[in-house]
Amino acid sequence: MATSPCSSSGVSSSSSSGLGADAGLEIRTRSVEQTLVPLVSQITTLINHKDKPKRSDKTLQAIQRVGQAVNLAVGRFVTVGEAIANENHELKEEMSVACIEARRAGETIAQLTDVASLDHPESDSHITIFTDKTGVVKAARLLLSSVTKVLVLADRIVIKQIITSRNKVLATMEQLEKVSSFQEFVQIFSQFGNEMVEFAHLTGDRQNDLKDEKKKARMAASRAVLEKCTMMLLTASKTCLRHPDCESARINKDGVFHRMRLALEQVIEIVTDSRPNGENEMAPISIYSGIKEFKSKVEGLRENLYFLSKENLSTMLEVILEHTEDFTDSAYTSHEHREHILELSKQAKMELEQLVSVWMQAQNQKTKDLMEDLEVAILKTCQCMNELKREVHSAATSLAADLLKYHTDHTVLKALKITGVEGNLEAVAEYTCKLSEQKEQLVEMCRLLRHVSGTEPLEITCIHAEDTFQVTGPQIISAAETLALHPSSKIAKENLEVFCEAWESQLSDMSLLLREINDVFEGRRGEKRVYLSLPRPGKHNANLKALKPVKLDTEEQAKIAKLGLELHLLTSDVDSETEKWEDQENEIVQHGQGMSSMAYSMYLFTRGEGLLKTTQDLFHQAEIFATEGTKLASALHALSDQVHDDDKPLLLLEAEKLISLCKQLQATAKASAQGKSATFTKVDACILKTRNVMTLLCQLLPLCCKLLRKNKAGNGCLKPAPPWKENRIRTGTNARTPERRVETFGIKSLENHVTNMTFLESK
Repeated sequence: MATSPCSSSGVSSSSSSGLGADAGLEIRTRSVEQTLVPLVSQITTLINHKDKPKRSDKTLQAIQRVGQAVNLAVGRFVTVGEAIANENHELKEEMSVACIEARRAGETIAQLTDVASLDHPESDSHITIFTDKTGVVKAARLLLSSVTKVLVLADRIVIKQIITSRNKVLATMEQLEKVSSFQEFVQIFSQFGNEMVEFAHLTGDRQNDLKDEKKKARMAASRAVLEKCTMMLLTASKTCLRHPDCESARINKDGVFHRMRLALEQVIEIVTDSRPNGENEMAPISIYSGIKEFKSKVEGLRENLYFLSKENLSTMLEVILEHTEDFTDSAYTSHEHREHILELSKQAKMELEQLVSVWMQAQNQKTKDLMEDLEVAILKTCQCMNELKREVHSAATSLAADLLKYHTDHTVLKALKITGVEGNLEAVAEYTCKLSEQKEQLVEMCRLLRHVSGTEPLEITCIHAEDTFQVTGPQIISAAETLALHPSSKIAKENLEVFCEAWESQLSDMSLLLREINDVFEGRRGEKRVYLSLPRPGKHNANLKALKPVKLDTEEQAKIAKLGLELHLLTSDVDSETEKWEDQENEIVQHGQGMSSMAYSMYLFTRGEGLLKTTQDLFHQAEIFATEGTKLASALHALSDQVHDDDKPLLLLEAEKLISLCKQLQATAKASAQGKSATFTKVDACILKTRNVMTLLCQLLPLCCKLLRKNKAGNGCLKPAPPWKENRIRTGTNARTPERRVETFGIKSLENHVTNMTFLESK
């Protein structure tokens, strides 16, 4: 069986109360994480109850209800866990121990919260939550640890299902490779189609459930290969059966089987979190990620002059500049881009030399003048790296745009089909050479795009595209050669069509990928809605980029950078809160996402990146942000009409706070500012006030979610586990989807017993 998901690194703390799950458990899927959310919320409510001298009967009854709710939910949860253990003997012992621990912890919490009937709940004669808070914390830790273990063990069963499904697919593939008659092939391929549908269903669920975006991207790439190769396997095998003595047909078929096996192996590596022979996964190194890390280290010198050596910084720059050689050495890079990249590389070395010189002096003598010189050197170095990043991005994306436009008519593929049907071997040979040239161009394009892709998932998509072109090109050639040798063969013609369609499909995917890469570079994050609230480009006097670093007020520039970082952290917090809502179309969520996206653009401005190029752009964005905040306040007022009377004053108070902060920001953004100093003061004020609004938004979103959940009486607005959507693969046969549902053993049934618990809302 696969490597256990329980055997890796630990889980982060569950709450500020010191609750934590077993350090030997790692939660890798969203379904496990989201199943724990309501339990953690319940227990946190109990632990964080306010110790007041006087407690009302209502408070005591509420505490007892929560304790009983936890115990009842755990009891139902454990019953399902025990049923799963009985159906999976290899996990029975571990699962049974975890279930016993969970049941015991639930009963302990119920006993400690049994306070409603006592005259003096804080009396030493009866141990309760008031007299033994440590006992409650211990019971809570045991409960979270045991419940998490049950969930992770159940998750191992899902992994086992995927491995079993993969093994069935491999076994059937081996049979398909050996068949010698059409009748036998059709029979076995029908079975293979059913097995691939089930495998696609299981792996699709897993892909949606993965927390790690990098693994999710790798899984998507592997599943895309399997989906396309299923049809290729059908036509390539039929061609080989029809022309058993044709060498090019055999090569074509063998290539498909080999690629499918590699994709199946990668899926198992992802779900089991293991590599063959224990080797470590080498993360692809890109210019974008290298520059990002380098700038982070350089900017870190503001806080600490001693946290790294000058040799480390020099080595990091050398690695980045080595990778720029992929552009300067490429035959497809324009002369202009090549010259600019070489010039900026030389400038980067000079800027780093100057930075190191001032840095070393500042370590020996930390005077005000030296610290100002250091700040200037940091700004110059980072600005140079930004320009280098912009140049390589322009080189890669302009090449990609030109190539995709040039190859959009698929002239070479059309010619191969025509000459193949004509049986013209000489013409086929000529066009296969042209296809090989096209393949080299597209492979080079993917390599350069990877350097500027901006995120790890997009890097993985670039690598997948490169592999696809590398493999599909020779497969088209072998399919075309087969058709040219057998020009009257309908199956050989169909086979070539299938491989050409895969090539055309990948070219189409590249256009979408290029758009995503540009979105990331310009600050329009791919995972968020794009808000086209930016001004049209215009000429503005107050342009931060136009200011020379040597004339900047170093103290103010450092302050803006620090505020920008705080803004970045707040956007992450808001994103995290909005993701917890089940109804992503809720008006409050949409306004929150819009404000987060705009705040992120303002953060990028503080780094000299993104769509906001001038201070006027920033001020305009601040106005739009404030308007969006006012709309959110209106949505809060609408929500206040739906909630209970006890909750209404709090919500209206928060809405008024938001309106006040947005008005302040709008006034600041509209105020005039003349001169460099006044402009920087206005920039500072806008970012500061935006930060204040985002801080309030971080508090508002969970409050609104709780109130909605309370109002809907159990129909929670927290996301449940991602739905298991069937992802069917076209097999070219009438293979039916297996009727047996494969979620019998998963964590789905466990999840329902935890998420249906009632919540005590602390006021």
